[in-house]
Amino acid sequence: MKQTSIKKNFIMNALLTMSSFIFPLITFPYVSRILSPEGTGKVSFATSVIAYFALFAQLGIPTYGIRACAKVRDDKVALSRTVQEIFVINVGMTVVTYIAFGIALGCVPRLQAERPLFLIMSTTLLFNAIGMDWLYRGLEKYTYITLRSILFKFIALLAMFVLIHQKSDYIIYGGISIFAASASNICNLVNVHRYIQVKPVGDYNFRRHLGPIMIFFAMSCATTVYTNLDTVMLGFIKADVDVGYYNAAVKIKSVLLGIVTSLGTVLLPRASYYIEHHKMDEFRRITKKAINFVFLIAVPLTVYFILYAKEGILFLSGDAYISAVIPMQIIMPTILFIGLTNIMGIQMLVPLGCEKVVLYSEIAGAVVDLILNAILIPQLASAGAAIGTLVAEGVVWIVQFIALRKEVIPAYRNVRYGAVILATVVGVVSSSWVKMLGIGNFVTLVFSAVLFFVGYGIILTVLKEPLVWEIESQVLKKLTKKK
Repeated sequence: MKQTSIKKNFIMNALLTMSSFIFPLITFPYVSRILSPEGTGKVSFATSVIAYFALFAQLGIPTYGIRACAKVRDDKVALSRTVQEIFVINVGMTVVTYIAFGIALGCVPRLQAERPLFLIMSTTLLFNAIGMDWLYRGLEKYTYITLRSILFKFIALLAMFVLIHQKSDYIIYGGISIFAASASNICNLVNVHRYIQVKPVGDYNFRRHLGPIMIFFAMSCATTVYTNLDTVMLGFIKADVDVGYYNAAVKIKSVLLGIVTSLGTVLLPRASYYIEHHKMDEFRRITKKAINFVFLIAVPLTVYFILYAKEGILFLSGDAYISAVIPMQIIMPTILFIGLTNIMGIQMLVPLGCEKVVLYSEIAGAVVDLILNAILIPQLASAGAAIGTLVAEGVVWIVQFIALRKEVIPAYRNVRYGAVILATVVGVVSSSWVKMLGIGNFVTLVFSAVLFFVGYGIILTVLKEPLVWEIESQVLKKLTKKK
């Protein structure tokens, strides 16, 4: 099967990430003001609870499936057999999970209070099972993934403005959110015949997947625990309004994180392919670039949104969410930690077959998060949850770095830290005065962002940062050819 270039995959995934940024950028200011922190908090709480059920329904398939399909993508029969085996396992676990969800819905008062919302949000379990998104990512079909995702997000965008008009519409908001995120999986099911044989190919061996899937499942457990634990514990310990504040901060962080991790996402199947074919020099080359990319993107984004957290929150969510500013500032450095662990864990340790190291790092993070949340949330509410998440992500990075130190130290040494720091300082100095003009949150964000990131880019260009120069030279070549 012909390989798509990493550059094209990255561009497509970047567009996908941008669509994930534009969608909440347009809808959340409208929705948050209508539903209030309480309404958005209810949906966020339901989403986090359903994430635990989705965890068991999916096992470790979303990540394992990518690697398994990437390894056999050149053999259609082997690929078909692999996909059919994984699909059967996935559907079987989804049925079991739906039974468990039904029992929980009937027994837990906190869930019973919002039964319609939880029933709607649970449809994500079905969409995940039939979508086989791992197949398309394993085959590096990022153009297809991006186009169908943007289409459904656009439909959902229109639905938000047409259907949401009052506080009680938070259930509709939950349904539209699921549609935007998961409905495109129906297209995956319809188009799967283009890539595999739909008819049973026989000679199945389900057992070969169970071991790796359970390791990935344990990894997913640890990740889901400490990425959703803060919201779930806030929902049980505090009120929906506190969840709403925290959700406003996390939503901005999640969008930025998508930008930072976009390169690592498209590199997983390629890294697996290189290792399977013993091309270790190529594997190390893309690893160095990926870590350098994370530093170049994550550091300025982190600093900028700490500096302009208030304007970002007030613009996206409104005055009612002013209490989300401090949690957002606390949680922003996780962008750098998660960006790096995404490369070390998903792009390096997983293709190298060291999933257990990723598991141990995430268990350590989950334990730290649980302890800190229990101590801090009762006193500090959403700010306490943010502190717990920040420390947990730092612990995950430390464990993975220690395990991979021989492989990653050369990549970390390759980063020009002085250039990044100097460029960031210039960005801060050139834009910080905009806050004093009192020109409105949106104009302040636009004006300051242009000054900050243009200044940042100019300094890196002047200092001849290698990756920046490589990207700029390629862009210039393409522009020159067009002329």
